[in-house]
Amino acid sequence: MDIRKFQESDRTHVIALWEWCDLVRLQNDPDRDIDLKMSFQPELFFVGTERESIIATVMAGYEGHRGWINYLAVDPTIQRSGNGETMMNHAEEALKNLGCVKINLQVRSTNSAVLGFYDSIGYVKDEVTSLGKRLS
Repeated sequence: MDIRKFQESDRTHVIALWEWCDLVRLQNDPDRDIDLKMSFQPELFFVGTERESIIATVMAGYEGHRGWINYLAVDPTIQRSGNGETMMNHAEEALKNLGCVKINLQVRSTNSAVLGFYDSIGYVKDEVTSLGKRLS
């Protein structure tokens, strides 16, 4: 797998992958999420490709204190083959290069497979409660 920065021509394929991986929710418009990312730290939005096909994505962010991970996705037909870990390593390295010392991410508490994946690559459950407020 090759990893590169997202390009606008990737949009349709990225959204299709996110839908296939069940990452899209009614309250999250993927087109808008991509637009927002492209307006802030677009260099932290990565796609993994194989033979020019998009097979993985990860969107990272850094606000000077903590890093964040969103939209980690791997083609469901090739999950559990190391591509998710490779994408995370790439995002972690990019964040580390910016001075980031801790990464946060959120996983739905009912998604035991994904929780197991993150556990296997060294992420631990923080004893905090995640809060959120929609501004739009």
